[in-house]
Amino acid sequence: MDPMVLDWIGYIASLIVLISLLMSSIKKLRWINLGGALLFGIYGFLIGSLPTGFMNLGIVIIDIYFLVRMYKSKEFFRVLPIESDTEYLNYFLDFYKKDIGTRLDISKIDFEKATVKLYLLRNMNPAGIFICNEFDKKTLEITLDYVIPMFRDFKLGQFIFGGQKLYFLGKGYNRFVVFTKNLSHIKYLKKMGFVETKVKTKLCYVKNIK
Repeated sequence: MDPMVLDWIGYIASLIVLISLLMSSIKKLRWINLGGALLFGIYGFLIGSLPTGFMNLGIVIIDIYFLVRMYKSKEFFRVLPIESDTEYLNYFLDFYKKDIGTRLDISKIDFEKATVKLYLLRNMNPAGIFICNEFDKKTLEITLDYVIPMFRDFKLGQFIFGGQKLYFLGKGYNRFVVFTKNLSHIKYLKKMGFVETKVKTKLCYVKNIK
């Protein structure tokens, strides 16, 4: 094989491995790292470097092992009402305010008057916050649906909008509405089953609780 082609395979494999280390999600890190290690292993065998080839083959096997464990493991999800624990809430919001600020202005949210205030727990770890105000007697307007970076694989969203239907129906609400122009937020909402529509002439995203 052309030495220049081999060099490019090595460069690309190195870049993929480096990109994997930038991932905040462990699952994404494992998948991308697996791809980089696989390509690096092929590169090692092509240039006749058995240590490089076998080392990366080992990394591929390790990545596959942990990915299988991740997909097979049964996770625990729970919502916990935010009541008088305002000190922890303030610490949480202050710690993640820069990340939250990329989507919305947190100073505009009145946490004291919110209709629904929930911590999102994943395997007993505080993984996010879910805040809603009453839009009308049957509709909740979501003002903050935030999940910390390491848990952004849509599982908490599926848990809230699918697994907690009875919680919201029990409070008398059968619909969610979100007003946003943030493209990444809109992509998330559509993945969660929200439909673009207009309410009182304003563009928004709505999901019925069935």
